[in-house]
Amino acid sequence: MGVIGFGEWGPNHVRNFSSLPGVKVVGVADAQPERLRAAAQQFEDVGTYLTHGEMLDHLDLTAVVVATPTSTHAPIIRDALNAGVHVLCEKPVCSTVDDACDIASRAEQSGLVVMVGHVFLFNSGIRKLRQLLADNELGTVRYLTARRTNLGPIRDDVNAAWDLASHDISIMNFLLDARPVQVSAVGQAYLGRPLQDVAFLTLTYPSGVLANVHVSWLDPVKVREITAVGTTKMVVWNDLSSIGPIRIFDKGVVRGRRYADFGDFQLLARQGDVTIPHVPMEEPLRAQAREFIAALTSGNAGVSDARFALGVVQVLAAADLSMAGGGLPVAVDA
Repeated sequence: MGVIGFGEWGPNHVRNFSSLPGVKVVGVADAQPERLRAAAQQFEDVGTYLTHGEMLDHLDLTAVVVATPTSTHAPIIRDALNAGVHVLCEKPVCSTVDDACDIASRAEQSGLVVMVGHVFLFNSGIRKLRQLLADNELGTVRYLTARRTNLGPIRDDVNAAWDLASHDISIMNFLLDARPVQVSAVGQAYLGRPLQDVAFLTLTYPSGVLANVHVSWLDPVKVREITAVGTTKMVVWNDLSSIGPIRIFDKGVVRGRRYADFGDFQLLARQGDVTIPHVPMEEPLRAQAREFIAALTSGNAGVSDARFALGVVQVLAAADLSMAGGGLPVAVDA
């Protein structure tokens, strides 16, 4: 394997893939010489290259990881596919719908695996939440809410929605096994740049389920949380919880009779127990790496293939249009 980009995530990819049986990371490419020196010091047996093209030409690679700025993903993925190499690319897969659509088509036509690093799809807590929804533990899902905030890190290549909300959009599409049909979004660039630092998105899914996402680089508290409300139970996933990521609330709203009027009813809150199920934990990036290697044998990129990633980009592009229009609803491309 080769890793393209040795910034924030590149070293973690080298570490995880190097720990898997039958996998050897033989090359790292990065345009910054100081990063290549760091890679050589940290991983002695890894060759270093200033361009991904040089690495693809010099090494006999089975697969590459693309961990570069989003705007560079499309040409790098195309070069890798043209070289007959499988790809794991950091999210979002591309910065435009056209590029994402092209990559999905190329992956399907080539027969090569293109998996996109929507890493929370490999999070044990999120997978437990999906299982609860699939088993109808919540009854019928009514709505989802997500908060993903922190003070930084602030990116220069994409806005907070593309950086942070891409996680929650992918999670919600995964949980509901659907794409939203409409997006309304508002955001502000409080740091004096053209990129929004804060955004609020409302997604409408085909079943009528609503989802709300709040993302921010300007919040004093780090939050990674999703709430799912159903007709019989409610669930909170908290990725930062020390006692377990999932809490199941046996709560809901029921119709009760008014004693003052025999024929009248009122809605009453039903209180119940809170359950914290055991969820075996594993580093999501490692789980993603393991499933990517398995995909090279099966030929199936699984839950996070290029077509799924295209759906996330379509939602983000619609959110950008909505923000530009002051929050007007925008239809998501079919």
